[in-house]
Formats: sequence, structure tokens, C-alpha cells
Amino acid sequence: MSSEKILVVDDDQNICELLRLYLEKEDYSVVIANDGASAVSTFNAENPALVLLDIMLPKLDGWQVCREIRKFSEVPIIMLTAKGEVFDRVLGLELGADDYVVKPFDAKEVIARIKAVLRRSASSMADEVKEVHYDKLSINLTNYELKVNGTQVDTPPKEMELIFHLAKNPNRVFTRDQLLDEVWGFDYYGDSRTVDVHIKRLREKLDGVSDKWELRTVWGVGYKFETRE
Repeated sequence: MSSEKILVVDDDQNICELLRLYLEKEDYSVVIANDGASAVSTFNAENPALVLLDIMLPKLDGWQVCREIRKFSEVPIIMLTAKGEVFDRVLGLELGADDYVVKPFDAKEVIARIKAVLRRSASSMADEVKEVHYDKLSINLTNYELKVNGTQVDTPPKEMELIFHLAKNPNRVFTRDQLLDEVWGFDYYGDSRTVDVHIKRLREKLDGVSDKWELRTVWGVGYKFETRE
């Protein structure tokens, strides 16, 4: 078996067994949880490389499970949803999901998504130390630490990744769609307000810290991390 372990979380036993069959054919090892509470405990016990996470679950729903995992882990999460509304996709992005698949799905498509997400994750892990420094600001994406005036500021993972992406490309303007693609890691078609939500939260932490840089809105285009001499 591959050393890469997949946690499948779904209350439908048929779906779990179908996914197990396809995943094991691809040499992944598979563990299964059928409700949200056991998903969290199984995640802690098994340390999987990726989580396939249904939304409609007993005890804790998929959103709650995603929140719990993201409190302490950046392991990739692919959401399984039978709904597909824009609201669901936006919420998944905001909570830190890496991708989503809408039911009913083709198992081969799920395998392809898993391989793509794991490739991105492995590539990210292999990168050098990810750290940028500006006046009164330090962003370390290796340790997921944001420091303002030398003091660490609690910052959710996607906010960290967003500010790092902007700050490592100073004075470059990004559209919302570019940020969704480059920070969240997959093409996203729909409501891009999730970027605005994350920018707003970052501004609450960073506005007024220094006169040498600023997180700026470029009206009608997007956002940039502007530096000044």
C-alpha cells in the first residue's frame, strides 16, 4: 500500500465502499468515518494525507469538521457536496477547503482531484522557507506565523496564505479570481466575495501598522500589497 492515507468521511456506506475500491486500486490506504465526531477522532488517530469530507453528516456536519481540522492541521480537504450552490462553495473556501466535488460524481474524477491536490501539497511542502519581512511586519508561511511589531497575531491559515502571496509580490495588482486560483489552489467560478472577507479581516490586523506599506484596494480591479520608499 502507498504511504499516502486517505480519510473518507460519508454516512453513505455505499459511497464509502465505492471510494475505497477506487482508492485502493490506486495504491492509497483508506480509513473511513461515517459521522462528523468520529471523523475528527479518526483524523487525529490516523494522520491521513488527505480528507474526502461529505457535508451532510450526523453529529457534526462537514463544515464543523473542516473548522476543527483547520484549527491544527493544513492537511488537504476535498469537500463532497450534493448541493452545489455558490454559498456552499464560498463557505468551503472560507473554511480552508482545498477543492470540492459535487455529487453525483464520477469516482475517476475524484481520484484525479485527489492526485492534483496531493501534488500541490507536496510541492508546497518542498519549497524553501517561506518568509517575508517589512517594516514592523513578519510573515512566515512555514510556521504560519504573522508578527506585527514583534508580537504574534493569531491568523487563520487562508488569511496567512493570502497576505503572504500579496506581500511576496509587492506592488503587483491581483484580481479576485487570480487570488482564488493562486491562493486557494483551483479554478473557482462563482461568487468571489470570499476574497473580500479575508482582506477585510487582514485589514483589521494590519491597517495603520506602518507608513511604509499598505494592503490596498485597486478599485475595479482587485488588491495589492503596496510598498513605499
